[in-house]
Amino acid sequence: MRTLSSTLLASQKSASRIPYVKVTATNKLVGVVRLKWERLYTGTEPDGYHAVTVPGDGSLVRVRVGPGEDSNKLYRQRVTSPGPQSDFSQWTYTNQYNCQAVAVASRSAEVIIFWVNVNHELVRLLSSDYGASWGTADVIDLSTSSLVPGISAAYKPNGDIAVFFASGTNLYVKKRVGGSWQGKSAWDKTTGVLSSVAAVYDGDWNLIVTGQDTSGNYRVWSLVYGDGGAVPAGDWSALKALASAASGGDFEYRAVYMDKPDFYRAFYVEKFTGTQSYNRPFRVHNVPETGFLNGLWCEPVPFNLSSEFGIAMAHYGSYAWLSTPSGVWRSNLQAESLDVTADVTGARQESQPTGGKLTVELRNENGKHNAPGTGSLAVLVTGCQLEFSPGYRTTQGNEFSAAPAFWLEAYEHTSAGGIANLVLYGIDGWGLLSEWRAQHQFRWNRTGDEMSVKQMLEFVLARVGLKLEVKSESAVVTGFYPDFTIHPGDSGLAIISRLLSFVPDVVFIEGLKASLVNPQSSDTSVYSYGTAHVIFSAGYRTGVPELNQVTVAGEDPAAGTPVIANTFSWTQIEKFPERWRPVFDKNVGTVAEAEDRGSALLRDAEIAATGGMVRVPVNCGQQMYDVIDITDNRAGLSAAKRRVVGISLSYRPDRGEYVQQLLLGGV
Repeated sequence: MRTLSSTLLASQKSASRIPYVKVTATNKLVGVVRLKWERLYTGTEPDGYHAVTVPGDGSLVRVRVGPGEDSNKLYRQRVTSPGPQSDFSQWTYTNQYNCQAVAVASRSAEVIIFWVNVNHELVRLLSSDYGASWGTADVIDLSTSSLVPGISAAYKPNGDIAVFFASGTNLYVKKRVGGSWQGKSAWDKTTGVLSSVAAVYDGDWNLIVTGQDTSGNYRVWSLVYGDGGAVPAGDWSALKALASAASGGDFEYRAVYMDKPDFYRAFYVEKFTGTQSYNRPFRVHNVPETGFLNGLWCEPVPFNLSSEFGIAMAHYGSYAWLSTPSGVWRSNLQAESLDVTADVTGARQESQPTGGKLTVELRNENGKHNAPGTGSLAVLVTGCQLEFSPGYRTTQGNEFSAAPAFWLEAYEHTSAGGIANLVLYGIDGWGLLSEWRAQHQFRWNRTGDEMSVKQMLEFVLARVGLKLEVKSESAVVTGFYPDFTIHPGDSGLAIISRLLSFVPDVVFIEGLKASLVNPQSSDTSVYSYGTAHVIFSAGYRTGVPELNQVTVAGEDPAAGTPVIANTFSWTQIEKFPERWRPVFDKNVGTVAEAEDRGSALLRDAEIAATGGMVRVPVNCGQQMYDVIDITDNRAGLSAAKRRVVGISLSYRPDRGEYVQQLLLGGV
């Protein structure tokens, strides 16, 4: 149950309670501001290696490498006050040529350009005045190959800097510490040929790398080069796949760039060489409130541009910037919101085990809401985030619980009998999962323990931007490593259901988070109904579980012999002896695992066998799978425990209705 203030708790139990419902719309998708990119410049410069940074004075510094017929010359540009009226067409030749991939980084007034030339030389060009003037080019090291398709650099707040460059199958790092350049070092990974790298410093050097694995499969990976934050200094974390394409196909990945204006946001290029070939940038961001080390990223989304060399990103103040040799874009980073509370004439919120919906009616007799998406209603567009906060008027004013979030899937204008409304229809995280389809194949635990069921749940939930948090968890969800494959086209809802079939745990989604719960018969009640909090009406059902004996068969992976375990609910077998279910799963490799699976299935059946509902004044903090206790003398119940397995809330101020209906299950 969500935590409520003492005054809000008192108000929802009061006989003279006065409802309050707050509804706002924001320009967010699962907590992350939707960036609206405005293109400020369209030029004729040829596509090629490039980079961008914004030093401490807010100027925009861009660099690019010309094509082969231009001797791969290195050009730079500085626009002092970038904006819609700026000239982004003027470039200065640096007198450097035969350059490959280029990087640029800045801290305060210092700006450094890095590149590798055909002589294997790692070169830097430094400015100490925000890129206004530049010194001479210095060779600071040598690469092991003349082919360096990827390079990136990032500063620490103290002025130290690290430059990362991909050469063949190795990723190298070279650091300047305390003003002195250290020797380069290679990572400790074994992969195929790498194609690009992007770096951002945030306690460690956080990286995204593109290339091939040892089997020739194309990958986009995230990893961390430690500086004592999440990873010890000098250590490399494990590679975590963000996108994947099989070897021998027509897809590959390259040209990755990354920045952290609010969250980690990255762009990379998907190259397709089949029929109707393309080079398409994709954008992606990490999941709110998850560390970079977790490697949890939302589903990559295509960007409307064709570019083999990708899109570089930087930020300053309230704006984010994108750059290619021939293009500049800008977007406001600020969150925007619209409070429609005063116009709410009705609302209905529903939460079920695998789905939730929100319907909100707004008065529109004066035409105030005739044009969503324009003017003062600019935020109110399909896809925006709706925050619905149930509450009451208390001695402290209008109070409400933390806002569960939904996303506007549709809206409808209605009019009848002189009454006009705008009706908003929102879906929750289950709706996002239901509509999400896997675009790539992922497989784990085929040859060893890579990801537990819990970690795979985290990965899939992250694809729609949801964070998994733990209310309670079983040992199985963290200790079971099934051979599991996600196929292109699989829906998120189906994948989550398959994963949960392995464990006794359940998941509920509320707003930006999915919560993991391991229901136990010993769980204590978090709230009481029928005493201080009245019950309007109720029905209580006691039934028989749909199964009472399970046979789980698997296979010992080492010996190749069958593993079989029977699990029984002896008291229920006496009532209906034929309720048996067989389960076969080659992932089950031990008797203990088979018994765990059988127990989980019997437990689910036990919870479902007890049902019913109670209709009560709205409890602003009630959550799915909470254990409550009910006292209802008319039904002979005294502090009887039940589990909440469904919630619906109805707000109709025109008829004085503000009620909740709780669907009940066994504990």
